[in-house]
Amino acid sequence: MSTELIAHYSKRFRAELGFSSQGDAKAFLAGKDISAPIDNAYVDQLLTRLSDILRKLDATVSATVRQKNIERFIGKAVFDPARIIQSSGILPRLNNQGRRPEEVLFSWLRGYAIVEYFSPAIALTFGIQKAKLFRIGDDDFRNPDTFRRTPTADLKLTINNTPVHIEVQSGFQGINDIKEHKLREARRLWVDTHTPTICIHFDIFNGQAAFVRLDQINENDIHMVTRQQMEGQSVFAIDPNHFLWRLLDAAPEFSNLDIDLQ
Repeated sequence: MSTELIAHYSKRFRAELGFSSQGDAKAFLAGKDISAPIDNAYVDQLLTRLSDILRKLDATVSATVRQKNIERFIGKAVFDPARIIQSSGILPRLNNQGRRPEEVLFSWLRGYAIVEYFSPAIALTFGIQKAKLFRIGDDDFRNPDTFRRTPTADLKLTINNTPVHIEVQSGFQGINDIKEHKLREARRLWVDTHTPTICIHFDIFNGQAAFVRLDQINENDIHMVTRQQMEGQSVFAIDPNHFLWRLLDAAPEFSNLDIDLQ
């Protein structure tokens, strides 16, 4: 029987089963179309834990970095987004490398909150007003695509008439890597628009932050590895010499970071 006849028969068989598409048939046969109920008590515990993380962080970092009102900040950066995500009905659809939706929510909110928390300090570092630091990442709380892997940077600012993209990362286990697709996107942006990309990586486990100009990294100078902790993606480790900010100290000035934007 030819390949064409086999395909025709297979399609007819699935139609007899009641499926008009291969995707629907695969989901049904694998049980992938069954959504496990969300454990709201677990979600509440995770949100409480994230709140505790932010309180401890705020009580520890330099006084020049701290929020004016940490409880108000937690409400805006944690509970407001979580409420929108839950009310939009997309929480059961969040899935990444087989993780539970509750864990995907916690991981995403943790990264989102860190960007929000350190944004005023980042503005200080680059000598601009907080209002001149713009979010350009994929942060639509009602869209499940927001929670998928994306190469788009988080922030955009202008220094001496030069637009700069800022990729903000946060690490909580002492593993400080940058994903390969972030590097490729930074290079593409530089080639297409001559816009530099700086990665600011906050190592919360060790209380430090690194500054890395991504678009100028030579592939021959780094070693890519596959890291399961990074969702099985190809990554490279951040050179320890890039960690120029100890979070117990005030945010550094950009002029002291030795980063050339040309």
